[in-house]
Formats: sequence, structure tokens, C-alpha cells
Amino acid sequence: MAADGLVQRVSSGFGQPLDPLLLQRARRLDPAAHEAIYRLYSKACYNLALRILGNPAAAEDIVQDVFVRVLGTISGFRGDAPFGAWLKRMTTNATIDVARRNRRFEADSPEDLIERTVAADPGLDVAVDAWSLLMRLSLRERAVVVLHEVEGYTHKELAALFGQSESYSKSVLARALKRLGVVDVSATTLRGDQ
Repeated sequence: MAADGLVQRVSSGFGQPLDPLLLQRARRLDPAAHEAIYRLYSKACYNLALRILGNPAAAEDIVQDVFVRVLGTISGFRGDAPFGAWLKRMTTNATIDVARRNRRFEADSPEDLIERTVAADPGLDVAVDAWSLLMRLSLRERAVVVLHEVEGYTHKELAALFGQSESYSKSVLARALKRLGVVDVSATTLRGDQ
């Protein structure tokens, strides 16, 4: 609770604000600032990549690649959008690129993916049911579901990411949700771009 008695919402993940002074220091190549930014956002990057790829080692590689890129280009960050949104976009693009290049994740069984993920972080056992549902989907379906339903991407943004039409991502999402038995597909397709 804040000093004024109002409940204060704590941001986490990509929604965490970045202190402008920390950003200035990072732009001046201050290693301590780079480390602080990594500590602030690396878990969000990892979680996004893991949810899409389903492979802890690949998610760790994404985090490393993204932060090498971020720290190399941070001086060019204009601040038109929040830093977390910029980083989320970089993480998403890197994850989709890996998914396109490396189709071997499609061959992994859902059981193997769950076992590896739980072994990487024993606290994830609570989320195994949701995880096992996601692992029933193809890589592309999983990416669309996670990016749209969890990360809040619009169908227009997904269309640009995948180089497809908006109706393509809508149909992939509808089919995926129907396969999961999660929602009434007609309600989802009528939602439009929410």
C-alpha cells in the first residue's frame, strides 16, 4: 500500500518501469547498469521464450542473444515506447526466428518438455496442467496462443510477425483454442482483434 493509503500495483515482467538514470548509465556502457537491466528483465524474457519454445535451454539462449543485442543497441533506444515493450518485441522476434529456423522442437513429446521444464524450476509443478495443455499444440499454435492470450499481441501485430494475414492468426488461434477445449470458438472469432 502506498503512503496515501491507496493500493499500489507492483509491475513485474516486461511491465516493470526502467529508471531513466539507469538507462542513461547503460547508454554510457556502464557494466553495473547493464547487469541491473538484465536482473530486472531477464526472467520475463526467459518465461516468454520458454512458453513459446517449450525448451529451457533454447529459452536461455534466447535471453543471452536478446541481451547481447539489447546492450549493443541500447544507445539507439529512442524511448518512443516503454523499455519493457521494446525488449518484449525483441524477445518475441528472436523467439519466432528460432522457431522458424529450428523445427526440432516440434518432434519433442509433451511429456519430455514438461519433465525438462519442471526439472529446470521445481516451483513450476503448479503450472504443469496449463503447460501440458500448451504442449499439445504445434509450435505455431502455441506461439499464437501465448502471444495473443498471455502477452496481449493483436492479430495485426501477429500478422506482421508471422508474415501472414490477420485472418490467418485468428484462424490459428481459434483452432488452437478449440483443440484445447478452452473456449467457444465462435466467441473467439467474433472478438475480432482483442
